Amino acid sequence: MVGIKQNIRHLCLSVFALVALYACGSNHTEYITIDGQALGTFVQVKCEKIVNSDEIINLVKRVDKEAKMSMSIFDQNSLLSQINRNETDSLDCHILHNLTLARSFYELSNGAYDVTIKPLTEAWGFAAKQPSKRTPNIDSLLVFVGFDKISVDGNRLIKRDSRTQLDFNSIAKGYTVDLLAAELERLGIDDYMVNIGGEIRCHGANARGKAWSVGVETPREGNMGDSSFEKILRKTNCAIATSGNYRRFYIADDGRKVAHTIDPHTGYSTISNLLSATVIAPTCAEADAAATMLMSLGSEGGALEVAQRCEKERGWLYYLIYADGEEYHIECSDEFK
Repeated sequence: MVGIKQNIRHLCLSVFALVALYACGSNHTEYITIDGQALGTFVQVKCEKIVNSDEIINLVKRVDKEAKMSMSIFDQNSLLSQINRNETDSLDCHILHNLTLARSFYELSNGAYDVTIKPLTEAWGFAAKQPSKRTPNIDSLLVFVGFDKISVDGNRLIKRDSRTQLDFNSIAKGYTVDLLAAELERLGIDDYMVNIGGEIRCHGANARGKAWSVGVETPREGNMGDSSFEKILRKTNCAIATSGNYRRFYIADDGRKVAHTIDPHTGYSTISNLLSATVIAPTCAEADAAATMLMSLGSEGGALEVAQRCEKERGWLYYLIYADGEEYHIECSDEFK
């Protein structure tokens, strides 16, 4: 259950490519594109030029630092790492918000989405440690995995088992997109698209005065984000996230494919003919977590039924790509048919 799936660009935030774009509409508003790196992956901001480019660059740096210091499992000094080592039980506003949101997805999926999965993702090599390609002792790890083993009292985390650890990789990236979008709006920027590692939030219009175009990748192994797209979505005032098992995986010694989406019920990778799940929701944290949830459910676990339920009850849209022999089979909201 780890988010998605990244095309790492070897740039640092201090070296950005700034490209000025101009609108073709009647207002001739100037747009800029800023490319860099955040949360260990690429970040891109496209927006109207309301403020100086350097201000947006510094804003991205600040949000990136704040998110890492709170929720990173790769930074040993982050608050989440300290919580996982039982050095503190204090929660900041970011972790508290995402725990609350994660619990709602845990309940919605009957436990298929669970941020207490870190012992499993770490054992399989998807959380800071390299994979050993050996099957870990799953039964011993499942003992302290489960949202029912934690609770929140005010701003304190209560663990029933001290070995329980949290992994926010399935939600933190989307949540950081939301943080950055909120800061852009605070600066008076209404027309923007924020993209961190493929998790996107867009608002207003693009440089042509139209809705933003977002590609849903063809979910084939080796597609690193710039090869081909199965669908182009034209959306605004929403967030879009995709999860899939066609990038982050390895082949174990016994020949099995080990993908980064782990089923917290079994402790093993969720392998099904559901290749990718794209969710459109009001916030990117919701879209990010929902896409991961659907991949964890898989085709046999009722991903389509849960996606349809979310559309009916919450207004979220979905685009699911299934393997069908040598072809793809699509299940999606009516808007995308």
